[in-house]
Amino acid sequence: MRGFTQRAEVPDALVWIDAHTPLLPGESVAVEEAAGRVLLQEVIAPIAVPEFDRSAMDGYALRGGETTGAGEYNPLEFPIAGHAWPGRPFDGAVPAGAAIRIMTGAPVPLELDAVVPAEYASEQDGRLAITRAIAPGQHVGHVGEDIARGSTALAAGRRLRPQDAGLAASLGLAQLQVVRRPRVRLLVTGNEVRAPGTPKGPFDIYDANSVTLRGLVVRDGGLLESHQRLGDDPQVIAQALAAPGADVVLVSGGSSVGAEDHAPRLLAELGELAIHGIAMRPSSPAGMGRIGDTLVFLLPGNPVSCLCAYDFFAGRAIRRLGGRSADWPYPRTRATVARKIVSQVGRVDYVRVKIGEEGVEPIALSSASMLSSTTRADGFVVAPAESEGFGAGTEVTVHLYECL
Repeated sequence: MRGFTQRAEVPDALVWIDAHTPLLPGESVAVEEAAGRVLLQEVIAPIAVPEFDRSAMDGYALRGGETTGAGEYNPLEFPIAGHAWPGRPFDGAVPAGAAIRIMTGAPVPLELDAVVPAEYASEQDGRLAITRAIAPGQHVGHVGEDIARGSTALAAGRRLRPQDAGLAASLGLAQLQVVRRPRVRLLVTGNEVRAPGTPKGPFDIYDANSVTLRGLVVRDGGLLESHQRLGDDPQVIAQALAAPGADVVLVSGGSSVGAEDHAPRLLAELGELAIHGIAMRPSSPAGMGRIGDTLVFLLPGNPVSCLCAYDFFAGRAIRRLGGRSADWPYPRTRATVARKIVSQVGRVDYVRVKIGEEGVEPIALSSASMLSSTTRADGFVVAPAESEGFGAGTEVTVHLYECL
């Protein structure tokens, strides 16, 4: 075995990632399936919403100017000429001095320009009495009031929320052009790794990393292309690395410099090992490169190191390829350090912390192999390479283990 002769700086790794993550091409999806996707092309409204003047209330449509003077002690009366329902407009012309019954969403006849809410009106023997004057235009939704025809309804690059997809549907659009989701292949190495729920020997371990990574890939908008447990056969690993069909390959385990750590050598032989070894803790054995246009990330086998390396590097690549923000999708809060957070100049530290009444404290047992440290933690603090940590009383940013 040999150690790392040098380690890349975290910013250099991020620069490499950003230089190799162009936006993926688009695809058409049904508007019903568009929520959560990133819009590739702006949506220009092909119609106005609404396309006709419509009632905003249940009540009576009339000419607003004819209600002047109406009050509790001076009710005004109008003959009722008919009614309008959603999808069924009043048929005919409305005589001067007359009104029609109208429901919310129903078309307002061209001659009329206001709606009296039902609570300010009474009807008897085909005549309407109102006790409040209504200004022209009141309680009427006008053409294009929501969306003007030809306007930009949704901008390109927007991650569509459910209401955004609903707005596109209101324009009559059945399909939307969105960024294709990155196809992610997950390769788990290690002869000792067993699938959860299967028998194992006394010195085998259950595969936690792939379960964690699958959830993170989904969180970041990736589409799992395949999930393979490969053992430590170099030929099998090489075949899985080189197979077509993935935009990103995540290799869990075998990323360091041990006798069974084949992935770095294989990546260098099959393509480019751009970075191997990073000045950070945990995750220092992480690496990255590419085979053709496929990005490959070497993630350490220790569970916390695997999570950390994914969040710093692989997750960023997946998010950028799919048109999402490169930033971590963790909510942030500012808090005061209650007990010193120790770091070392020259490396980035990913420190799991709890937030108590007195402030932020690092988790006491925080080995890179202890995944439970991330479940007991409220979040993590990043100590930059130029820092020796944070003393008590210092205000820090905590990234919370919750997803936005």
